Amino acid sequence: MIFVTVGAQMPFDRLIRAVDVWCELRPNHRVFAQIGPSSYRPKNMEFAQFVGPSEFRERVAAAKVVVAHAGMGSIITALELGKPIIVMPRRGELRETRNDHQVATAKHFGEEGRVIAAFDEKQLSENLDQVDKLTESIEKIRPQASRHLLSTIRAFIEEEPYSLDATIHSGEYRGI
Repeated sequence: MIFVTVGAQMPFDRLIRAVDVWCELRPNHRVFAQIGPSSYRPKNMEFAQFVGPSEFRERVAAAKVVVAHAGMGSIITALELGKPIIVMPRRGELRETRNDHQVATAKHFGEEGRVIAAFDEKQLSENLDQVDKLTESIEKIRPQASRHLLSTIRAFIEEEPYSLDATIHSGEYRGI
């Protein structure tokens, strides 16, 4: 099964429509989509507007591959469960989001080999055509931070805080 998700905050009709068209041309794949507040209603795949957190995790765990916007929640969940994920980022210029932060996320995680990035509908379809060749699972990430990271953060927090007041009163601060 392929699980498609766009998150719950905003519609992503371009992604849902692209997967629906792909499904129409390749009806032998079972696809379920969480479409969010989309105005587009798929004709060739099962869907729900929203799924709860536990159902979301269950669907990711059961999926052969996840297809998603480049949202961190979707990416992290897929990586925690060792599932390949194809991401198509929302684009600011298309008014799918405020800016291109998802494009940057997709590029970064793609360069790291953590996601398969598709920056348009054609690339998404090409990546979906390769879904049967994807491995069943990928290297999982840990659901918690490493001990080294935690100890570094703890040491930073426990250090004497920098005093802006002392700097201002000493004359070192040159405000804007």
